[in-house]
Amino acid sequence: MKIGELGGKFGVDVETIRYYEREGLLPAPARSANGYREYGPGQSERLAFIRHCRALDMSLGDIKVLLSYLELPSRECAHVDELVDDQLARVRARIKSMRSLEKQLAALRMQCRSRHATKKCGILTELVAAAHGEACVCHEAPQRESRERSRTPARLKRP
Repeated sequence: MKIGELGGKFGVDVETIRYYEREGLLPAPARSANGYREYGPGQSERLAFIRHCRALDMSLGDIKVLLSYLELPSRECAHVDELVDDQLARVRARIKSMRSLEKQLAALRMQCRSRHATKKCGILTELVAAAHGEACVCHEAPQRESRERSRTPARLKRP
C-alpha cells in the first residue's frame, strides 16, 4: 500500500510516517518502479504498534526501546516493565496536577455565580489580584518584598 493509504488506515499524517522512518521507528519501505513507497504488512503492524504506544502517551524514545525488545524476543523484559512503570508514574503525576488545577478553577468559578457588570465580576477581580502578586482564591500570593510591589507598574486595573 502507498503512504497515504497507510496513514489513512491508522489516522496518521503522511509527514508523521516519514518522520518515523527518519527516526528509525519504521523501516524504509520498498520502492516501486515509479519511486513510490510501498508499505507491507510488517510496516503496517509496526505503525499500529507505534500509534498505540503514542495513544498511551509514550515518548518516541520509549517506543524505540520497546521496538528493540520486539526485535529480540529472547531478552528479559524487566526494562520493559520499568519503562511502563515510569510512564504510569508520569501519568499519575499529571492526573494529580490536573486535579489540583480543577480545584483551582472551581474555586475561581465560585467567585462569580450571577450575571452583572464586569466591574463586579469576582473572577476578574481575583485574576487581577493574582496579576498584582496578591493572593487569590486559587493561588497563594508569591513571596515578594513590599518595595518590589510598589515599583511594579500597575498595568492592569481592578474591575
